[in-house]
Amino acid sequence: MPERFPPTGRMLTVGTTRVHAHQEGTGPDLILLHGAGGNTRDFTFDLMGRLTGRFRVTAFDRPGLGHTDPLHPHGESPAEQANVLEAAAQQMGLGPAVVVGHSYGGAVALAWALDHPARVASIVSLAGASMPWEGRLSAFYTVFSSRLGGALVAPLVATLTPRFIVENAVAGIFTPDPVPPGYVDYIGVALSLRADTLRINTRQVNNLKPHIRAMAARYGELKMPIEILHGTADPTVPLDVHSRPFAALVPSTHLTELKGVGHMPHHARPHQTVEAIERAAGRAGLHTAA
Repeated sequence: MPERFPPTGRMLTVGTTRVHAHQEGTGPDLILLHGAGGNTRDFTFDLMGRLTGRFRVTAFDRPGLGHTDPLHPHGESPAEQANVLEAAAQQMGLGPAVVVGHSYGGAVALAWALDHPARVASIVSLAGASMPWEGRLSAFYTVFSSRLGGALVAPLVATLTPRFIVENAVAGIFTPDPVPPGYVDYIGVALSLRADTLRINTRQVNNLKPHIRAMAARYGELKMPIEILHGTADPTVPLDVHSRPFAALVPSTHLTELKGVGHMPHHARPHQTVEAIERAAGRAGLHTAA
């Protein structure tokens, strides 16, 4: 049940929106943004502990996910999410930061950099969504983002999904890499399976492409250092659709392709993820402790 997974960090109030932020460590600021359907626990499971000796690390639950309130029922855009998180970062007294985004969180990191460049000293994209794609998303997103599907199907899924289906779904996200032992129990899948969260998440994802297209027209504004880690075997956010064309378009980008790695590079290749973050900080002049 969701009550088994309470907030692990601080609850902020931005206007009428509650924002959950988990912060640890000391040093230059580093912000972590999770992917679709996720929450801060994806980072506190392992990656955050690898970084807190050199950075003050703040992981945010994105709007409508984890313990952060939704902004509206229509599927928040990356820019809307970045705006409320920027207000939360100001409230917390964060300085210029390395902003790390995984998957959908990569799109939010880019929107944050476009609209609040003083905050984003550098970006690290972990298999991030960054470019428009051809075709439609799966029927799952169409059904759950519709009014009828959100009202009827989402509550059934939230109530009736057995554990083996959850485990198979998580394994699918990690494929071809293994799921780390203990991840499914730690991540708080019950938070993602709440009916409201299912509706919000699917609407965000289903509405993402036009926002990405509008953002791509502004990528010439991005001058800060950008590091990308992307697996060559990622079936969810394909490398050749997103990170390769983005790197060709934005000169400040350094792309590291991880051969045979899927959609969760920060779990499959944590050491290379830390190296990319430290590289991004160094390129931005954010000096960490040795």
